Order: sequence, then structure tokens, then C-alpha cells
Amino acid sequence: MSGALEGVRIIDVSRVLAGPFCSMILGDLGAEVIKIEHHQSGDETRGWGPPFAQGESAYYLCANRNKQSMTLNLKSEQGKEIFRELVSSGDIVIQNFKTGTLEKMGLGYEDLKEFNPQLIMASITGFGLTGPYKDLPGYDYIIQAMSGLMSITGEKGGEPVKVGVAIADILTGLYTCIGILSALHHRNESGQGQEIDISLMDCQVSSLVNVASNYLFNGLPPERMGNQHSNIVPYQTFRTSDGELVVAVGNDEQFSRFAAVIGSPELAEQQRFKHNEKRLLNKEELIPILEDSLKRKTKKEWKVLLDDAGIPNGPINDIAEMFEDPQISARGMLMAMDHPTIADLRMVGSPLNLSKTPVTMRKHPPLYGEHTDAILVEMGYDPVQIEKFKQNKII
Repeated sequence: MSGALEGVRIIDVSRVLAGPFCSMILGDLGAEVIKIEHHQSGDETRGWGPPFAQGESAYYLCANRNKQSMTLNLKSEQGKEIFRELVSSGDIVIQNFKTGTLEKMGLGYEDLKEFNPQLIMASITGFGLTGPYKDLPGYDYIIQAMSGLMSITGEKGGEPVKVGVAIADILTGLYTCIGILSALHHRNESGQGQEIDISLMDCQVSSLVNVASNYLFNGLPPERMGNQHSNIVPYQTFRTSDGELVVAVGNDEQFSRFAAVIGSPELAEQQRFKHNEKRLLNKEELIPILEDSLKRKTKKEWKVLLDDAGIPNGPINDIAEMFEDPQISARGMLMAMDHPTIADLRMVGSPLNLSKTPVTMRKHPPLYGEHTDAILVEMGYDPVQIEKFKQNKII
């Protein structure tokens, strides 16, 4: 079976995480991805470690499978010519240079569409191509701070805390995928390409969803709530006799069953706790009662009881425990790939399960410049020309 995006060629000049994560997803779906790297240093994440495996950083490996790596000096005239040739035969360019950088090089969207009118270019920046911050660099940590995310993350009364993964980058990668697939559909219908303007800041603000909506309704800046929920009770961590467990009671009917499981069915009949709105108002009374009950059994015992009652719950796993979970294995979220230098390359799998066009893991995360010569030969350059390119620091 072929991938859903088989036949789509992506020229990826992005680095670090948001852009590479996006192009990896599209590569998993069958697209051909040519990763263009700086001719002297490559993607910065190649050096972001430890940990390393045979010189390859874990950070780089996590976002770059199903790609070919080509080195190219985009500041040289010959490098620009090669890049334009690639673009003329491609469908999508993904880039995350600072606003205006490619335009100064004569490689912006308006320049490149002269060579390929159907080109789709996804431009990822920290703050977007417009607005007063358009020229500022944007890193995930900065975006988490400025977007308001850190102001709502952390313990109540404690310091603001960033999310433990580069969530703004990941969300931006996902939003970029959505934009690219939408633009592909539009191009298939109209024959027209377009530029997609995606910013980390916009994506992170969008992801605030109900928290932002709450503020727009009541005008009150949300406070940090630790592991509690701003709109639902009980929806938090509880300490059991041997560790912590998350309980997420999503409606009144679930609360009635939850109260019965913990041995206090009367709680669900009391007006102060019967409905979520009341539980939210009276949570300072309710939570200690629930905490006392849950301390009486182990987290495994509670999980069996709560699962049987249909109450959403789960232990707080560390990463090792997560990968040992049989559900992770059953869903293919831990996978192995052949690699030319790493004997046992294990990677996080894809969450996309398409019945007709499944994702495929065709190519290992490429070595630096691994496919430069092969791509140039495919483009029609001979070995003598390629050697001159190397001597002249074009590649």
C-alpha cells in the first residue's frame, strides 16, 4: 500500500523542532522529504546532547526519520541555483528562517513561485510575518512565557513553570501540517499554490482553548492550579497508600459512581456536591474527604476498582514506566529502525493509523549530508561537477 502523500516532494530548509517535526509527519505519510542543511554545520540539533548514539544526538533523531539529507550553501549563487532547481520540481517548501531572511537571499515565496507557480511554502517564525514582533527571534521557552502558558502552569501560589517538553514547537509543527494539507487540497482543486504564515506565538495562544475563553468571559486572569482543573471537580491527582493517581471525573453521573467506589455514596446526594458547579464552589470541603478515602488503598487497587466502575483514572508514570506499558507496545508507539551506525535504534512511533494508507518507516534519520551526491546526480550533475561544488564550498 502506498502512503497518502506518495508523490509529494517537500524541500525542508527548517531546523531544530517545529519544522522538522512537521516534515517528519508528512514523510511518515509517504511524502518525499529532502532536508537541506547548512553546508558546514547542519541542523543545530545534531549537536544537542548528550545523549548521543554513535555521534547522532537523540534530539536530532526524534524528528528526522523518512528524510534525505542534502548539504547546500544557500548564500552562494550556485547554491541558490541548485535550490531553485529543487523547488521547481517540488511541491512544498518548509522554512523557519527569521522573517525576511529568504527574501534577502532572493529565495522568498514571491521569488520561488516564479519557478514553480503551484508552490506551497510554509513559513514558520516565532511571531509571524506581520506585527510589531515579526523581526524578533522566537524560541519555545520564550513563547511559553509570553503566550500566558507559564502563568497557568505550576502549583497554586508557586512560581510559573514551563511545560516539560517544547510544546509550542510541537503544536506549531502540527498546525503547520494542517495548513500544508489544506493548501494541497486547495491546489488540487484550483491549481494555485500559496504561502502559509505560521507562528509559534499564534499556535500557543490558540492552544489555551478553554482557559483563554474563561478569561474572555469573566475578565479574570486564570491562576495556577497545579494538578487541579479550573472547571471540573474532582479532576486532579490524589495520593494513595503507595503513590499518586490521577482521577478525572468528567460529569455528575461519573461522580455518583466514583463516590460509591470510594465508599461514600452519600456525597453524590448532597446538594453541595451533587452537581459539578457546586463541587467547584465547594471543592475546599470535598477534596480532603476524597483524599482521606483514596489513601486507604494502593494505586493498583484503585485502578482496578475505578476501571471496573468506568471512572477515568491512571497512574503517574515516568518515561520508563510509560514505555513498559503494554498499551504502548500494542499500539506501535515504540519501534525499531535499521540505521547505518546505530545498532539498536529505537524511536517513538507514529500515532496516525490510516486503514487504507498506513504510515511507513522507510528511511532512518539521515546522516549529515548522506544523500547530497545522490540527489545532485538525480538532478543531472556529474561527479566532476559535484567534486567542484565541494571544493568551492557549495555543498
